[in-house]
Amino acid sequence: MKNILFAASESVPFIKTGGLADVVGALPQYIDSGEYDVRVIMPFYTCIPEKFRNSFRYVTHFYMDFGMHEGNQHVGIMEYEYNGVKFYFVDNEYYFKCSTPYSSDLKWDIERFTFFCKAVLAVLPVIGFRPDIIHCHDWQASLIPVFLHTSFATNPFYSSTKTIMTIHNLKFQGVWDVKTFKYHTALPDYMFTPDKLEFHKDANMLKGGLVYADYITTVSETYAEEIKYPFYGEQLDGLLRARSASLRGIVNGIDYKVFDPSNDKQIFAEYNSNNFIKQKAVNKEKLQAELGLPVDKNKYMIAIISRLTDQKGLDLVNYAIERICDEFTQFVVIGTGDPRYENMFRHYQWKYPERVSANILYSDALAHKLYAAADAMLMPSLFEPCGLTQLISLRYGTVPIVRETGGLKDTVNPYNEFDGTGTGFSFANYNGDEMLGVINYSKHIYYNHRDQWDKMVKRGMETDFSWNSSARQYEGMYDWMINW
Repeated sequence: MKNILFAASESVPFIKTGGLADVVGALPQYIDSGEYDVRVIMPFYTCIPEKFRNSFRYVTHFYMDFGMHEGNQHVGIMEYEYNGVKFYFVDNEYYFKCSTPYSSDLKWDIERFTFFCKAVLAVLPVIGFRPDIIHCHDWQASLIPVFLHTSFATNPFYSSTKTIMTIHNLKFQGVWDVKTFKYHTALPDYMFTPDKLEFHKDANMLKGGLVYADYITTVSETYAEEIKYPFYGEQLDGLLRARSASLRGIVNGIDYKVFDPSNDKQIFAEYNSNNFIKQKAVNKEKLQAELGLPVDKNKYMIAIISRLTDQKGLDLVNYAIERICDEFTQFVVIGTGDPRYENMFRHYQWKYPERVSANILYSDALAHKLYAAADAMLMPSLFEPCGLTQLISLRYGTVPIVRETGGLKDTVNPYNEFDGTGTGFSFANYNGDEMLGVINYSKHIYYNHRDQWDKMVKRGMETDFSWNSSARQYEGMYDWMINW
């Protein structure tokens, strides 16, 4: 049996702020349990819902030295099995008593997750689980490879343990001043040099993980290439070029048990790739009624389900929205984020109440209804490491309109009217007119070549973006690393 430990700051179903939680919660279930014992470790936040917390089993607790902090810190271990996967939770009320998993104070979060990284390694001998590979996700888990090569380097328990660092979004790195990091890590001065943790006179958690991990992955092949260049590299492109032989992209999947229009109790009418034409129209009309839009199945419904941030290309939407929302179109938005974009969509709902529905909230149930009802999903991202929204859209027969970046480029095959191929529409340059042009082209196909549109929807619904294929790639990587 090969032992794999996932270390991350969030996972479904316990706590979720983004796609990271979906990956950490779903991927272990798809790894072959006959060959691999995959377990997950994360913080024991007090904001994990009671229905889970009350079922967690106390394993043990101990005390651990932590950086230059006085005295030893409490480390409790809780355990829970979910869908056949064993989860461990690191308990320390001082650090993880919270109403949300991340605070608005980055310095405090860096202290909390530095503690978490050290605790993960301290926990393993206590629970008797010796991983062949620790798979670390994003900056919150990125000091694990650093501690493994320093504080825990002489401990024979970890002598054969290797590490993988997965970048879900390079923009978030955990950067603070060197003095603070020395206090929390007790690492020697020579660790804070430009070839290790030092980063423009500060220290960078993610950089430490990228330097010390045995292998680096990111969540799509195109993003793995993009981050080697300054525009996408977030000032780490030089390091990623240097480590390019140890870097690869594996596109994320989605959980086909959760996202299945033929068995989704949250939508108005279930459907599959054979009866979607009639049933998607039912979903559209019922959602129009629920949102107070004119009920008309012939309106072209464009959706955005997203964090409302600059990364998502919303300045392009702002530039073109007056021309997107013509009398044939309805624009439905679900999301929260930057107040500038929240208010932009509220303004256009006020200005065009029959054309725009701004739902400034996050509701999983409403999102499922919109995936089932919309004709197109707009994702004009500036950068997009993987993106799950377009994968869910394809599954629900909602045609993605995307910019060709990161995972969007890898997963959406652009429509070609001459050879009748493609699963969506795409544009290359980060340009509002180019985006508007492809949206107008999509409307043309929708209204004037409906048979071609329906074939495109069917192709998208029948494309496999489940975790199965990605899981096989991860298994191959694990085997190769364990045997090198």
